[in-house]
Amino acid sequence: MRALLLPIKNLENAKQRLAGILSPEQRFGLAQAMLADTMRAIQGVRAADKIFVATNYEPAMRSARENGWEILREQQQISESDSVDAASRICEQQGVTALLRLPLDLPLVQARDVDELLLLDCPAPGMVIVPSGDGTGTNALLRTPPTLFPSRFGNGSFAKHLAEGRRAGAWVLERRNARLEMDVDDESDLRALLQHDLSGTETGEWLQRNKIDANWARSSSGR
Repeated sequence: MRALLLPIKNLENAKQRLAGILSPEQRFGLAQAMLADTMRAIQGVRAADKIFVATNYEPAMRSARENGWEILREQQQISESDSVDAASRICEQQGVTALLRLPLDLPLVQARDVDELLLLDCPAPGMVIVPSGDGTGTNALLRTPPTLFPSRFGNGSFAKHLAEGRRAGAWVLERRNARLEMDVDDESDLRALLQHDLSGTETGEWLQRNKIDANWARSSSGR
């Protein structure tokens, strides 16, 4: 069984690395918009036998229930890696043989991007990994089996996950996908996002309402 895992933290304190340019309310709004775009894409995924949402954030649980996704309710959130590893153990116990973890902030992602990863031939032990745009983070990680090695999300996670995979004797496939690689963690990411066509996305609408556009990028660069 192949499954998709979406770990979602409480968005009230999201995107702290944007604190220098966005207010707390703006960071919350941006995170909400990106989550909405990610979830809309997931609604169109066809290659996942099951979709799991690991969270204690009520709006995310409400959305998961509306879509018929399975909620793995967390009592506490220690870190992204702890959340993913705890959820991975549960998924494996439920018969999941390959588990794809995606982050919540992929405003450009489309269902076909996720289906493509899930349909890849990934023999056990194996992993498929998609880096962040700068090549240092991990934006998508598929493991066969789900508990193949511990998660290392955070700074330098791409290299750490590759090392863990090789240590586990895994077959390793690195994939590049511009839409999957476009997340927003800091100011440079936000500037990069503004170069893309965001029409039809919640993120694009939010940026427009908040007047965060090319003019904003030019004026803020001179601070």
